[in-house]
Amino acid sequence: MLSYLCLIYGVILISILVIIYLAKYTFSQDKGTDKMQEISNFIKEGAMAFIKRQYKTIAILSILALFLIVFCNYLGNLSKGSSSAISISIHTGIAFITGAFCSALSGYIGMYMAVNSNIRAAAGAKKGLNHALQIALKGGAVTGLAVTALSLFGVASLFLVYGGISGNDTLIKEAPSLIVGFGFGASFVALFAQLGGGIYTKAADVGADLVGKVEAGIPEDDPRNPAVIADLVGDNVGDCAGRGADLFESTAAENIGAMILGVALYPIFGWKGILFPLVARAFGIIASIVGIFTVKVKDDKDDPMKALKKGFFITSLLNLILLFFVVKNMLSGTLSNGSTVNYLYLYGCVFAGIFLSYVFVLITDYYTSINRKPVKDIANSSQTGAATNIITGLSVGMESTALPVIFISICIFVAYKLGDLAMPGVANSGLYGTAIATMGMLSTCTYILAMDTFGPITDNAGGITEMSGAPEEIRVVTDRLDACGNTTKALTKGYAVGSAALATFLLFSAYLDEVKRILDKPLDSWFAIDIGKPEVFIGGFIGAMVVFLFSSTAIRAVGRAAQYVILEVRRQFNEIKGIMDGSTKPDYASCVDIVTKGALKEMILPGILVVFTPVIVGILLGKESAGAFLMITTIAGVIMALFLNNGGGAWDNAKKLIELGEHGGKNSEAHKASVVGDTVGDPFKDTAGPSLHVLIKLVSTLTLVFVTLFK
Repeated sequence: MLSYLCLIYGVILISILVIIYLAKYTFSQDKGTDKMQEISNFIKEGAMAFIKRQYKTIAILSILALFLIVFCNYLGNLSKGSSSAISISIHTGIAFITGAFCSALSGYIGMYMAVNSNIRAAAGAKKGLNHALQIALKGGAVTGLAVTALSLFGVASLFLVYGGISGNDTLIKEAPSLIVGFGFGASFVALFAQLGGGIYTKAADVGADLVGKVEAGIPEDDPRNPAVIADLVGDNVGDCAGRGADLFESTAAENIGAMILGVALYPIFGWKGILFPLVARAFGIIASIVGIFTVKVKDDKDDPMKALKKGFFITSLLNLILLFFVVKNMLSGTLSNGSTVNYLYLYGCVFAGIFLSYVFVLITDYYTSINRKPVKDIANSSQTGAATNIITGLSVGMESTALPVIFISICIFVAYKLGDLAMPGVANSGLYGTAIATMGMLSTCTYILAMDTFGPITDNAGGITEMSGAPEEIRVVTDRLDACGNTTKALTKGYAVGSAALATFLLFSAYLDEVKRILDKPLDSWFAIDIGKPEVFIGGFIGAMVVFLFSSTAIRAVGRAAQYVILEVRRQFNEIKGIMDGSTKPDYASCVDIVTKGALKEMILPGILVVFTPVIVGILLGKESAGAFLMITTIAGVIMALFLNNGGGAWDNAKKLIELGEHGGKNSEAHKASVVGDTVGDPFKDTAGPSLHVLIKLVSTLTLVFVTLFK
């Protein structure tokens, strides 16, 4: 075990060294003109002020949750007659607060790098497309590496501290269950970070667009718009801080779920089956580092999206090669009948997971890319008004759920069957196959997160060049990167929901194993959830309802917060003379402050709804009902997230297609209709959709933490 742990911590050390190099490279770049720096400082100050206030709110909620977790775990284990009830509850509490802290830290790192990379990417555009691309991607790569390395460090360290290296089989098998609190802490912070950031960014965006573009007829990112700084701040607090925390909890929760399943196969693989997810994650980081350094364009005519896709392909290919040796060395063993485990079938599970990640990128690209039929259909429908634009956009979003669900189902089925074929007659072998597929899909997480953070960096760079009056040739470069960044943000959301679907199937299986452990049943025994029982059916029914109610509260929160912005922008246009002719600066700070207060206020209700409902279902209706709640929430949540993400992304790019000159271009009737459609899609793709990724994983980790309390 020691050699594998050295490998894991060695990769973490390599990640730190690469982070230092990338940060040094980014911070050594030119910061541009005084005007560009002034705008960048506005963005930085607004982002830091928001995250400081948001994290204070989350800290208070986390402390309350910590006391609740420790108390409820103590009561639950005491009622089961456990002699170590205090020890288990304290271990879970420590894991929770550690996960919460690391998740918050990963979100902060993501935002800090973004607000310091945007100005340098904007200034780097003077030297050409490749130079600006390198700054934006390497700034984003710091986030990707920090998030995945921090997640790996947290889970590995808790595993060691909780007995993973003790040599005692009992302690080694108990350690993964004690780490569950780490995943819940990460999910808890990620939910509020994504919700608060999503509400902020879209409230500012909607307010800026409706008053600026539609009512005043001024361009996007026009310095005369009082809400434009708040809009640029929102790109960072939503897409960087929120997504950083989101993918941190993804990697943490999925590692823990796979480790719990590895316990069931301990007689075959021993500790290697438990440690496999961490080793796979370590090699995924190495492959992603190589992929990041291969991204470049030859000249300003090259397509930056092709370069990014090439890097993703190289990362995926390297993972396929590296994980073959990991599977061969860690997942070989002898079955009770004397036959050996067929590791080639298990490697097939890795291939299925990586293939699914690639398919998700292609499907999301088809439904959201500016050059594809769905987006063109929405743009065409804008010629007859906002109503037909919205109708077409809704239909595209609904249609976009079909192919992802089919491919997720195929991947789960194939991985499950391959797991069974690798270990015939062994309980949980199929489930472990799906765990391996999840590890395969998440092996590219570092690269995906780098691409995701690349999006807001380039978006901000475009805003800075626009507001500072930079020369046309610079704005052409930043506009191309901005368009590319919009695509990468859409692709990473598709990837996030695909990984969430696999992960929650994995975590659902881990929940069943926890129930069997609590009921003192062998892990290879059968525990069924009978949907025919009324209380179980009700649990599932409530699960589906929560997805819709949560989405409703998140979208409505954007609408309410946006109203504050709209009224403030109108007030400034009416009361502050000289804004429209450029002789007087708008009051940017007031808009930033208004959106900050509105977002933090509005994030509480949907967050509390998600945290308390599954616990109440479990306490009142029992473990089976909580399992049904978990299962149906996952199914409904994945489909709803796909609909919201893809529909919103398609609306956004339909507007951009018209702005490039289609159907009359900017300020045409079609453009005004497309702005309305984009405004509807904004809270879909940047608030409710991404928050659902967190919701379905939070419910999974939450039920694992509180299962001892359920009837």
